[in-house]
Amino acid sequence: MPREVHLVAHGLRSRENVGALFRMADAFGVAKLWLSGYTPAPPDEKIHKTALGAETWVPFACFLSIDEVFAALGREGIPCFALERIPGTRSIKECPPLPRLALLLGTETTGIPPSLLERCAGTLQIPQVGRKESLNVAMAAAVATWELRRAEL
Repeated sequence: MPREVHLVAHGLRSRENVGALFRMADAFGVAKLWLSGYTPAPPDEKIHKTALGAETWVPFACFLSIDEVFAALGREGIPCFALERIPGTRSIKECPPLPRLALLLGTETTGIPPSLLERCAGTLQIPQVGRKESLNVAMAAAVATWELRRAEL
């Protein structure tokens, strides 16, 4: 049975990153994109241009508050893990073998605030060897989603 992966994009500013998330979600079979805060949402010309139309068939939901997202995930029994590079975080390769999970994505500039990290079931990171300590949010989501789904792809 394939692992069901959801992505939570809270407080992203870039419409191009949101479009890239839709395109990647289609490619790797993401169950749903959860957009919250000031994250731009379809319909939007720049999202459409980057997503190449994937925003018309990839399931998504929009919420003003991240509290609403956590509540909805909780009602559906979907644990949410933060995708963030902080000391003591385990590799995405060591993610628990759960049938369903969501990844909370950090913002382009500041990552995930401690108040949201505390609400997650855990924190996962993408191992890196370069000097730069982060990836573009859409690229990080793609790498993490591929790792979580690679046994089925």
